[in-house]
Amino acid sequence: MELLWQRPRRKTLVDWPEDVDTRLDVLVRTAAAAGEQTSRSQVLAALVTAAEIRPAAIAELLHSYRQMPADALEADNAREDLPSVRSPGRTRTRK
Repeated sequence: MELLWQRPRRKTLVDWPEDVDTRLDVLVRTAAAAGEQTSRSQVLAALVTAAEIRPAAIAELLHSYRQMPADALEADNAREDLPSVRSPGRTRTRK
């Protein structure tokens, strides 16, 4: 049986706030804390496939995101109780 996550890949450029990028790293670390070995791309793919295909649901997600205060992710992004995860490939630099 062929699995979705093993299908041919497509590279996608994502341009988003640094705090959101850090949040993705926190989600990868959270998966590691649950015993999962994963990557940023697998976490993103899981979130995309879990999203409801309902216009109202997507609109609600967008409205919530667009109304978040600038410091909305600070507390979660500062979590130190999660394991550190070294991602393969080149190291991303933060400005």
